Amino acid sequence: MIELITEYSLWYTPLCLIVGVALAYLLYNKKNVPWSSTVNRLLFVLRATLLSVLLFLLLGPFIKNRNNIYEKPILVFAVDNSNSIPLITDSTQLTDILRNLGGLANDLRGEDFEVSFQTFDRTLEEEESLTLASFDQKSSDIGQMLKGIQEQYENRNLAGVVLLSDGIYNQGFSPEYVPYGMQVYTVGVGDTLPQKDLNLKAVYSNKITYTGNKFPIIAEVAHTGFAGEEIAVSLLHQGSVLKTQKVSLKEEGGVEEIKFLAEGKTKGVKRYQVRIAPVKGEFTKENNQKNIYIDVLEGKEKILLVADSPHPDIKTLKTAIEKNKNYELQVHIPGMKGKGLVAYNKNEKYGMVILHQLPNRKGTASHILRDIEKKQWPVWYIVGGLTDLNAFNKINGLLSMQGTGRQRDKVTAVFNNGFDLFTHAEEDEQLMNALPPVNVPFGEVALGGGANVLLYQQVGTVVTEKPLLVLGEQNERKRAVLLSDGLWMWRLQEYLVDQKQEVVDHFIEKIVQYLANKEDRRKLKVYPVSEEFYETDEVVFETEVYNEVYEEVVGQEIELILKDEEGNSKAYTYMNTHKDFQYNIRDLKEGVYQYAASAKLGGKKEYASGEFTVKVLTLEALNTTADFNLLRNLSRKTGATFYQPENITDLKASLTANKPADVIHSQEKYEELSSFLWILIALLLMATVEWVVRKVQGGY
Repeated sequence: MIELITEYSLWYTPLCLIVGVALAYLLYNKKNVPWSSTVNRLLFVLRATLLSVLLFLLLGPFIKNRNNIYEKPILVFAVDNSNSIPLITDSTQLTDILRNLGGLANDLRGEDFEVSFQTFDRTLEEEESLTLASFDQKSSDIGQMLKGIQEQYENRNLAGVVLLSDGIYNQGFSPEYVPYGMQVYTVGVGDTLPQKDLNLKAVYSNKITYTGNKFPIIAEVAHTGFAGEEIAVSLLHQGSVLKTQKVSLKEEGGVEEIKFLAEGKTKGVKRYQVRIAPVKGEFTKENNQKNIYIDVLEGKEKILLVADSPHPDIKTLKTAIEKNKNYELQVHIPGMKGKGLVAYNKNEKYGMVILHQLPNRKGTASHILRDIEKKQWPVWYIVGGLTDLNAFNKINGLLSMQGTGRQRDKVTAVFNNGFDLFTHAEEDEQLMNALPPVNVPFGEVALGGGANVLLYQQVGTVVTEKPLLVLGEQNERKRAVLLSDGLWMWRLQEYLVDQKQEVVDHFIEKIVQYLANKEDRRKLKVYPVSEEFYETDEVVFETEVYNEVYEEVVGQEIELILKDEEGNSKAYTYMNTHKDFQYNIRDLKEGVYQYAASAKLGGKKEYASGEFTVKVLTLEALNTTADFNLLRNLSRKTGATFYQPENITDLKASLTANKPADVIHSQEKYEELSSFLWILIALLLMATVEWVVRKVQGGY
């Protein structure tokens, strides 16, 4: 449908014609012209037409073109192509079901339906046979697949979805409770009767342990059809059986718990395997074993707290720090012995030291202070009423105070928005700002080089420029100074306000992590983006290379060697062509891998190494009973119907009987009349003909 519209009223069109004719008449109304009256009339018509059209084009005319597109109703055949389908469905029966479903799709195309096929991982091309679908997906997220179809066909004429599935899902939300704006017809495959089977349902253990420590590994065995029988469950490490337990299975359909005790002998990621010995008559043996990975650390990072005397801050610091299982806080109070206290050992290797109200005026622990300076340990100074400010000013490096330390101010904490050494949540900041006032030494404070203020002092309602908590680094040594010994009050107040003690603890842990973490100054850094991958994932390595002044550079050749648990190695070579470069490796089998990377930089080889694990997904073998009730409920809630495979012809009848009408999509296109080339050519042709005729007839 074509319609002519203009920027101005169409009533101006006759005026354009009148003006065009009038102007042409003024030119061609003379009788003493050198050509015949026929030629004169021709020239008049050409000039009148040319002028009228040009005047009409000044009105800005548009051609409005409306096209109607008829969209057929769309049916999407969604196929659950997870491992569980061939596991619980006879292969011949599955092939017949897929063939029948493909025949149904062809019949529906003949009924003017548009049909497409979708699996968990891709859309099948039209020419692909449905019988070639690979049932190789390690997990089932039916809800996500249906949601993806709904989004893909939004604002389209989607008549519905035909879902072929066993109703088993092990990822995402239950498809029953996800709202859909489409009908979902379901076709159930598999056996709904519980199979006679042993199933290693889960294996539990701590993810981290330490060398020399023993740790529990707990396995849960579910069973169907084996009540009263005895089975053997083994714990293996690197292919060797560590322990085997005989277990008598009790009531039908129950779950038995088996406990093993293992020991972390050497550091690194270790793979342990729990395995059920095969029993005659099992439906499948694929769910008879599970792997678990334990990170064995060399030992906890030791942190030394040296205090002038007993103080409630000590309990606060110990509780907060040891929430992180990688830290162990050792408390030393010179001249005191007792539970929870340790003797100072100068040969111990500490990640950092906390000095509580030290140095003091009595010179207590002066030998420890000398060792701290000699070994350049990171230090957190907590200043209190017993601190000797003169001695403190000489050694801390971050700030100096002019005062005696005996006169005290009451201040509240205010966060510095410009602090950037680490981040903190906004809600944590709000709670910290509401904590009670603490005592600080009275006097002027001058900041040293490298000092970063985290907390300022607020006196009453006035926020001062005096720091309350300062962190920083000087000569590659980290320090922190807290000008108050009131951490215990903050922690008590948080419990009073929120009935929990998380924000203050997290605040302390952040400071400890900043001080205890050693800065990585290696020139070559190659590391995986995660410590754990699945077999279906690509293993992604980040690469960073630095020059002598620690500027990141690119264009180096990196050699990367992977070694599996059996000692087999494979080498890779790549170039870091840009910053934030990533190198991907695919198709790695399950296991623990060690990697070693090297690159030549400035005539010298730099190295990086580490390890990661690749896990296998066995979710599909955990449940071997089809869930047709889920499929029925899904169809009922979307206004559709559930079908058995043998009733696919009924599905065709239902779809054709309820076929939606084609949807008409109208498209309107606007084009300026002056943009049409043929109009411009016609106008140019008329002007040319008029000029040539006048020239030939002697009019010029």
